[in-house]
Amino acid sequence: QLELVESGGGLAQPGGSLTLSCTTSGFMGSYAIAWLRQAPGKEREEVSCISDSDGLTSYADSVKGRFTISRDNGKKTVYLQMSGLKSEDTGVYYCAVAQSVSYLGGRFSCNGFGSGGQGTQVTVSS
Repeated sequence: QLELVESGGGLAQPGGSLTLSCTTSGFMGSYAIAWLRQAPGKEREEVSCISDSDGLTSYADSVKGRFTISRDNGKKTVYLQMSGLKSEDTGVYYCAVAQSVSYLGGRFSCNGFGSGGQGTQVTVSS
């Protein structure tokens, strides 16, 4: 399993933007990578996922149109650009390797995730 390190979190105002980065020293080009988040008192949930090399993506309904996932395999980095932030986006954000992917009805999705890194805190508050 890859060792992943998240960064870029912080405090943002509602409506603001942040960009998270997920980096590794290993080779990530063969893995689909997901961003997950865990809000206080809630279970970890998938936010977005990107395929290994062909740029297929998936998003939770709660972030569609506001978040964009991308990757640069040469830089060994997966990004999560977040805009239009809401208080409910507050939580610890993790990146993790997807254990498998599927393509059903033309829809890409990731299934099962590794433990991820230490996470980066995102707080959305005025």
